[in-house]
Amino acid sequence: MRFIDSNTEKEIVDRRPVAILGVPFDKVTISEAVAAIEEMVASRQPHYLVTANVDFLVQAQQDGELRRILANADLSLCDGTPVVWASRLLGNPLPERVAGSDLTPLLLKVAAEKGWRVYFLGATPEALAEALARLERDLPSLIIAGHESPPFRPLSDAENEEIAWRIQEARPDLVFVAFGCPKAEKWIARHYRAIGAPVMVGVGGTIDFLAGRVKRAPRWMARGGVEWIYRLMQEPRRLWRRYSRDLWVFSWSILAQWLTLSGRVAIELEGAVQCAGEHGVLDLSDVPHIDSGGVGLFLALQKKMRAEGRQLVLASPNRQVRRALAIMRLQDDFIIAPNLAAAHRLASPVAPIWMAKRAA
Repeated sequence: MRFIDSNTEKEIVDRRPVAILGVPFDKVTISEAVAAIEEMVASRQPHYLVTANVDFLVQAQQDGELRRILANADLSLCDGTPVVWASRLLGNPLPERVAGSDLTPLLLKVAAEKGWRVYFLGATPEALAEALARLERDLPSLIIAGHESPPFRPLSDAENEEIAWRIQEARPDLVFVAFGCPKAEKWIARHYRAIGAPVMVGVGGTIDFLAGRVKRAPRWMARGGVEWIYRLMQEPRRLWRRYSRDLWVFSWSILAQWLTLSGRVAIELEGAVQCAGEHGVLDLSDVPHIDSGGVGLFLALQKKMRAEGRQLVLASPNRQVRRALAIMRLQDDFIIAPNLAAAHRLASPVAPIWMAKRAA
């Protein structure tokens, strides 16, 4: 697939995300993720990233706000071996699992080496204090710009604004938010621009790992995709109901996506023209089917449009394409026009227009 605009021609085949249950995942290894985050910090612009696992995907099936937050992340990482397996089944394999619990220690080491300022938000006061004590011992050069453990009750808008203001005043480079999903992701999405930190990320229970309160599963279990069994054995009362629900919903949803998209053709873009316009148009009149990479392409273009304050209009999608979008709960996330003429009326005559065709 090639993406062409009025200024330059860009190859983005390898960067096209893989869409799994409507959520795009970037095809990166953990070392590539660290490199991308270093570029974000160097840019001094606000970004947020997500480390999505099976539970994220299951929640996003019913939570449209969470699904859009995951889709709009500056970096979307796969934090689950079952998700990697699903990507292989769908014909667009992700290179590896990039777990937040593995990524966070690496980022803290880089932060200590480069003099980045870090901020911790969330977890219990006891767990956070223990984690900070260990970090001061193991990474004495790490600059901890601030930390706080808000109460677990719902916070008022005023309380959230005060927290965001304190983080902004601390001028961190990295902000780790341990509220759990979807609270952390929604909090970050609402505040990351105002805070202005180069990188914000939800880290789930990683602070408990850093504190030594919860042990990581043996490497062989993580590689085998059964780390969840180890976690379940540690916290059966808290986790068994969630894991049972996630396993059931994820399995059937992946099967539905596979049956709908299995063996479908990949698509490419050509003839893109960048102009000033209200929306962008993707002409699908020559696309009989799509695969998970094709849906990932739609989501990538949608993110590009949203970053410019616009929307993506899908023109002339056939019944199979519409069904694929419906299976992934994405039918309401795009403006859909029955033909190119209608798309022009919805957008404008000078909107960016892409032609999607079957890949050679």
